[in-house]
Amino acid sequence: MTSGTAWGLKFRGRALIEKDSHLHRVVLWPSGLCYSVDSGADLLGAAARSGIAVPAACRNGVCEICEARLLSGAALNTRNQREISIGERLMMCRTHALADLELEISAVMAAGNNQPRKVQAKVVDVRSISHDVYRVELEIPRRRELSFHAGQYLSVNLPDADPCYFSIASSPSEQSIELHIQASPDWVSAQKVIDALTSGQDVTLELPHGKACLASAPEKPVLLVAAGTGFAQMKSLVDYLRETSFNHPIKLYWGVRKHEDMYLRTLAQQWERDWPAFTFLPVVGDDEDNDWGGHHDQLVRAVLASGMDWKNVEVHASGSPTMVYTLMDALIEAGLPQEAFFSDVLEYAPR
Repeated sequence: MTSGTAWGLKFRGRALIEKDSHLHRVVLWPSGLCYSVDSGADLLGAAARSGIAVPAACRNGVCEICEARLLSGAALNTRNQREISIGERLMMCRTHALADLELEISAVMAAGNNQPRKVQAKVVDVRSISHDVYRVELEIPRRRELSFHAGQYLSVNLPDADPCYFSIASSPSEQSIELHIQASPDWVSAQKVIDALTSGQDVTLELPHGKACLASAPEKPVLLVAAGTGFAQMKSLVDYLRETSFNHPIKLYWGVRKHEDMYLRTLAQQWERDWPAFTFLPVVGDDEDNDWGGHHDQLVRAVLASGMDWKNVEVHASGSPTMVYTLMDALIEAGLPQEAFFSDVLEYAPR
């Protein structure tokens, strides 16, 4: 692993949680994810509010999908009001914490640890949402059994062709998978994907991929920086953080070359209207004489002028390698810790 790749990885869940007389700390192993729970709340609901996806179905202790094993601490079974013994199995939806807990639950994975697998997907919808971007909706059988983290990506595998990779634009909680595919007439590989998706046939996907993602909600402000269809990854992160009632400041910078390239501007504006913690800052080059490389500095300058405390922020970036590395270098020089910068570019295009 190169040093550049390592900068994009971060072991989440070991940060200390502030305590008061009503809060207990829960650590999930082997993922190492942790969260706080009120003494009167069930473990499953508290995990969800902290942005940790624990598999569940019935939520009343019958299906046993949210089963875990108590490694340490004290907990109460709310069904029969009995204290649970160390080493005993418990249902997280029917358990309250009486002290700090450590649980074993292998179904909960840390960021990037979901193993990719191939699945067949039904194409539900393909529609043009700009002059060269299509919104694709896919349906996967037994969707509940397939897990991914917000910010991960997938590949579309066509016969006799190399895999084509696209960010997942939907939250992990959504039943369908959303993609944003840029396919201009001269982009042969992407156009082949669109042709395949509109043929009416099922398509083979491999997912999930990527380590620059969220397995739980950060305990600090978040800065999102996207170029072009990098917005798709940011949409997944935003949808996920909204579901967790994330209340730290979150800013989204979206850089495009021309106004018409900002294909879901109204959606980002709606987030800003509906969510007090969220700020949307579009950056438009609007200069047809320059290719995208001429706008990297413009986007980076806008981000540097955000006024954020670079020692206390988590940054997720999606775009070309040149844009991502230009941004990363500038932010680290401004004081951002290396481990607080996340981008899939650091993994697939290390320098």
